[in-house]
Order: sequence, then C-alpha cells, then structure tokens
Amino acid sequence: MSTLNTQASALSLKQLSYLLAVAETLNFTRAAELCFVTQSTLSGGIAELERTLGVQLVERDRQRVALTPVGIEVAQRAQSILSASRDLMVRAQMAADPASGEFRLGVIPTIAPFLLGSILSKTNADLPQLALRVRESQTAALLQELEQGDLDAALIALPIDLGKLKAFPLFEEPLRLVAHRNDPLCKTAGVRLRDVDTRRLLLLEKGHCLRDHTVSACSAKQRDGSSHDDNLIEASSLSTMVQLVNSGLGCALLPDMAIQAGLLNNTEVKQIALAAPAPSRQIALITRNSHPKLHFIETTLCPLLVACQPA
Repeated sequence: MSTLNTQASALSLKQLSYLLAVAETLNFTRAAELCFVTQSTLSGGIAELERTLGVQLVERDRQRVALTPVGIEVAQRAQSILSASRDLMVRAQMAADPASGEFRLGVIPTIAPFLLGSILSKTNADLPQLALRVRESQTAALLQELEQGDLDAALIALPIDLGKLKAFPLFEEPLRLVAHRNDPLCKTAGVRLRDVDTRRLLLLEKGHCLRDHTVSACSAKQRDGSSHDDNLIEASSLSTMVQLVNSGLGCALLPDMAIQAGLLNNTEVKQIALAAPAPSRQIALITRNSHPKLHFIETTLCPLLVACQPA
C-alpha cells in the first residue's frame, strides 16, 4: 500500500467532525461539548489528524483559536465528506423501505404555520413508518443545512438561486395585496401592482424570500427615484405585518395560504382585487441530487405535499 493510501485510510470521520466543530466555535471547550467528548479527546483527535495530513490545521494559544488557511480548506472538504457519509448511511438503512426511518424537512416561516399541520397529519396517515422531523428557518439557512447534509429536503418558495440543489415544483401560489379597509386602495377596482407606491409597501425583514418576491413583483423604483430601501418599517413575521397594515401604516403582499388560514380574521384589513397579471410564488421541495431517497422524494413525498396545498 502506498504512503498516500495509508494516510487516507488513517483518516476518520470522527476526526473530521472534531475539526468542523472547532471551525464552527473557534473554542475547544465548546467544540468538545458539541461532539459530546472531553476536551482532551477532541484535542487528541485534531492532533492525530494533523499528524496524518502532515500539516497544521489549527492555531491555538491561551488567547485565541483559529484555523490555518489549509485548515479552512480541509474543513470545507470535510463538510462534503461527512455529508456524503450521512447519505451513504441513509441509503444503506433505507434500502429495504425508503418510506421508513427519519426524514428531516426544513420549512420557511411564510409556509410553516399554514401547511405544516396538514403535512404532518397526512404523513402520519399515509406514511406511518416515516418519522418526519421539521425545522423552521429562513431560506438561506435551510439551503446551507441542506447542502451540508443536515436536512433531507426543504419546502421553500421560488424563484431563488439554488446552486447545485434540485427543485421539485409543487404548486403556484398567488400573492394577495391587502390594506386597511379605509385605505384608498380598497376603493379602486382592478389596482395595477406597478402603480402601488412602494414607499407604502410593508416588507418582511431581510432574509425572508417573500421580501424578495414582493420587491420583484413591484416596480423597483418610483418616478421620484425612491426605492424599497426607503421603507422604514420591516416586520419579522406575517402576523406582525398584518397588524401594521391594520394600523393603517401601509399595504402588503401576503401569500394566499396565509389569508385562507384566517390571518386577516378580527382585523380591518381587506384583500384588494388586482389587475392581471397577478403576482405569485412557486412552492417547491428542494433536495440534493445525490440524496439516497431521491426517487422516494419525487414519486411519494412530492405528491403528498401537493395534496396538502390549500383548496
């Protein structure tokens, strides 16, 4: 066996996971806690990895911990290796029955409150052996976790740059313009979205894809040169945004599923009829091309999710 092959065989997934924990925390004590080992075990594993590779991966003294340039590169490659190893384990475990075992699903906040109940109920009924674990977070975080192998799939809204990830479009969802019932917009039939003053358009805070979809659906700039960057109010959730609209502070674009779920109930917020073409977003399930359950995701899970869309 060559020296190179001997070194490669000496690498362990555990050592690579130790390095990733150090890269994430830049602290040996917290990294050891993440890995559920003692600090001496983690330090020994990192040292053994450095001896195997013949390079220093981590700079450490009493004041600071930092990865060397080659340590950063090794950590990036280690992430891909660990992600592939997880997929390999899932493939082996699920070969007999892909509809069993754990499945980790990420969902964005503008979908989760309105579809999750239906999704979990239908999964329990149709796929009783599948343990669906759900995580709610913003799109960028979910896509990163998906690429790293920490999620199996993510339910998000398109369009968005997916890189190398694979999208299974599920259904198109209208976006509805809403305002307080006394707002002049409510007294106009067939409002054209491009004529809405974007300075009055309330947005979710940065990181929510609905914010980007709203900005794309409306004209980017008004005739006086103002833009969406001039907006002073940003909401952290759809519920907050509806309450701001209810206070007469502006108008907003809401997902149709939120309105059907009753988000406007007990408010004076009204839906405004828009002239065609109406804005929309595409709901899609995202996963890795290499995922061992790719066929199951496409042929079983996607149809289940389509059946959960609001009537």
